[in-house]
Amino acid sequence: MRSYKSIWNLFVIEKYFLSGGALAKVIDGYTARQPQIDMAKAINSVIANKGNLIVEAETGTGKTFAYLIPALVNDKTTIISTGSKNLQEQLFNRDLPFIIDALNSKAKTALLKGRNNYLCTDRLARLGRETQYQSQAILSDYVKVKGWSNITISGDMSSVPGLKDDSEVLPLVTSTNDNCLGRDCPDYEDCFLVKARRKALEADIVVVNHHLYFADLNVKDSGFGRLLPDADVIVFDEAHQVPDIASEYFGKSIASKQIQALCKDVQYLGRTDLKDSIQVTKAANGLANATQDLRLSFSMESGRGNWRHLFNQQAVMKTIIRFQDQLDFIYEVLKLNLGRTELVDQCFERVVEIKATFKQIMAVNSTGESYWYECTSRNFTLNITPLNIAERFSAEQEKTKSAWVFTSATLAVDHCFSHYRQQMGLADAEELILASPFDYQNQAMLCVPRNIPEPNDPNIARILVEKLAPVIIANKGRCFFLCTSHYMIRQVSALLQQQLAMPIFVQGQDNKQVLLDQFVQHGNALLIGTYSFWEGIDVRGQTLSCVIIDKLPFASPDDPLLQARIEDCQRKGEDPFAALQIPKAVINLKQGVGRLIRDVKDTGCVIICDTRIVSRGYGATFINSLPNMPRTRDLNGVLSFIKKTNN
Repeated sequence: MRSYKSIWNLFVIEKYFLSGGALAKVIDGYTARQPQIDMAKAINSVIANKGNLIVEAETGTGKTFAYLIPALVNDKTTIISTGSKNLQEQLFNRDLPFIIDALNSKAKTALLKGRNNYLCTDRLARLGRETQYQSQAILSDYVKVKGWSNITISGDMSSVPGLKDDSEVLPLVTSTNDNCLGRDCPDYEDCFLVKARRKALEADIVVVNHHLYFADLNVKDSGFGRLLPDADVIVFDEAHQVPDIASEYFGKSIASKQIQALCKDVQYLGRTDLKDSIQVTKAANGLANATQDLRLSFSMESGRGNWRHLFNQQAVMKTIIRFQDQLDFIYEVLKLNLGRTELVDQCFERVVEIKATFKQIMAVNSTGESYWYECTSRNFTLNITPLNIAERFSAEQEKTKSAWVFTSATLAVDHCFSHYRQQMGLADAEELILASPFDYQNQAMLCVPRNIPEPNDPNIARILVEKLAPVIIANKGRCFFLCTSHYMIRQVSALLQQQLAMPIFVQGQDNKQVLLDQFVQHGNALLIGTYSFWEGIDVRGQTLSCVIIDKLPFASPDDPLLQARIEDCQRKGEDPFAALQIPKAVINLKQGVGRLIRDVKDTGCVIICDTRIVSRGYGATFINSLPNMPRTRDLNGVLSFIKKTNN
């Protein structure tokens, strides 16, 4: 039975959304949207009952306001977790202040990022004492950071003028869980991260991202204690990302960057506090070299692989033995010097942690987990990932006794949440599916062209370009060509650059945001990208009025984590294709299609170049999961639609 307060709050919330309400007074041309009101009412109910709610709110619903207003009206401590730092900043800097002003709320708010986003003044000072050992690029960026450090209030590294996201100076002037000195740091009271966390602990609404939220569940930093306050309400926006991110943090991993950072700190000790010990620098150099040799033994430029398979190769085993020997050596050297400085003790603790995790990674016969590695050109990570997080996540929920909201534009598969419920262990969650208020029948068209071979045809790129170039030209660019592999990007971009005179931007030419800004600025461009551009991109208006998808986005069968989950599924007597691969591909496809219509005035066409969506039995699941829009198999129909909507 609902309480009087819950009923009153429901009345207040609905009043805010109606014509003449608080939102109408501050938003020009505001129109009440029933799906938004329904979502807000459902969230109000789940807050009162401290339950779970899964909400698929299609693009245009206005889900941000739909969860912010109930949280503020109920006066509850709320954590809002977003899918990325960009969305986190947009929510905190734009949406949240707007709603607080509209409601005349007194709620305190805080933005909290992971520790590696904040300047560490102690490490900055250390770098200043070590400039003679640094490259010119690092020194140039050090000067930028040093000047900015004198005026910054937040210490957020994203606000350093002219500093790139991948600057080599960043790991040298920020901290990690491994190298932070915590309360033993001489700059602890003035630490930007400490200040941000204190503000978060005092706030009514804290905005974080999924990575930080799950890092907080695993925090072992006794110097800081908890990162986030106890919350009455926890909202996961872009909740379709949560299962994969939670799996990452509920597992174990070792990264070569983590080890190399340790080696640099021990080398620093060899030049300062422990310069009387000749073995210190030798141990640090030995571990650094052994780590590099281990990376080289993987014999691949980049990608993922099965650690169990690699583990059994003789060449890899030799480098593993050497790595373990060097790890033991640095352990013994630091052990002899314990107590001399805080940094020595901390480096020793880091070695102990790496040794323990590496021992677990060597125990490759454990069940219920995937053992896999991932490489870039220079670095690697070794990972243990649980195949199922439902039990662990349910246990975390039981500890909080909070209201939980999981929302995204893409959570349901064929109008059903069973896959998401199973992944997250949300058996008792209420559910709500809210259709977009956009008029897809008149605003959009879906085409699956005829006479296109299946995706494994060696001529597929050439055939797609031949058939689609006229469409791209007719649409005057303004198109995303979304591919499912970097190989396809290279093939398609090379062919299209020969045929089209318009600006073409290709993923990898520059960072994601620069490419997107250039695409929007030109207004008649083609952008070719892979999964980085399938979600989290909001281009409104006719600047983006055509989305081409090369094929259904099934995960690579070579992915070791997928392989392990397939094997686990088979052991349970289930069909892994139906239980795992189709639901994941449906969610990804919905994200890609969702790039097109972002506003009530947008129009455009989606072209899915995979005939399996109409020729295979499972194709109906994909079609039924997409917005209901007119469909055609004829590209001439697309050209007619473009001509009609461009006039």
